[in-house]
Amino acid sequence: MKFSDFRYKMPNLKKIALPGEEAHYKLAPIIRVKELANLDIEARKPNKAGVMAVFYPDKKENTHLVLILRKTYKGVHSNQVGFPGGRVELFDKNLKQTALRETEEEVGIPMQEVEVIKKLTKLYIPPSNFWVHPYVGMMKKTPYLVAQESEVEQILEIDIDHFLDENNMITETLNTSYAKNIQVPAFNLNGHIVWGATAMMLNELKVLLKKVL
Repeated sequence: MKFSDFRYKMPNLKKIALPGEEAHYKLAPIIRVKELANLDIEARKPNKAGVMAVFYPDKKENTHLVLILRKTYKGVHSNQVGFPGGRVELFDKNLKQTALRETEEEVGIPMQEVEVIKKLTKLYIPPSNFWVHPYVGMMKKTPYLVAQESEVEQILEIDIDHFLDENNMITETLNTSYAKNIQVPAFNLNGHIVWGATAMMLNELKVLLKKVL
């Protein structure tokens, strides 16, 4: 999709109600859905994080979304695909600023160049005990993307038509932090298997985009 068409239609996103957990759960293993239903999340005093789904034109004026492949480290999200974003810091004014700041730090997109269109449904991640607050934004020009060396293994530029293609919805057998060899619904994007919390948030975004594009 040409970015001129995308940019023209995106303001309509503000008018659409969020599909929320219904969209999240379609990309969650049944075991995760049951776990979330039985948790007293507030009692666990979760941390908060902000992430950003940023759309932009590439050099051919086609619409892209930026994701990241995280570094391999001793943690539950090691070597997984996710949105740029991260933990709230004391100096952040709000969660939106957290998402913008972390996006600039991780992929080099200047905060002031992102127009935030909509806040999506927050999602709780049990293994890391985080409430993640996702935002959708866009920028008018092709960004110069630079991976944060300490956090990001690779920057993934996803063509929006590739993202919206139903053929890229798959089921994969994976070992997760809560079960071994389970069937997990996922996206196959640029050859990477995207599952878990990122896939759940991506699916809500996909449902919304299908309504406006």
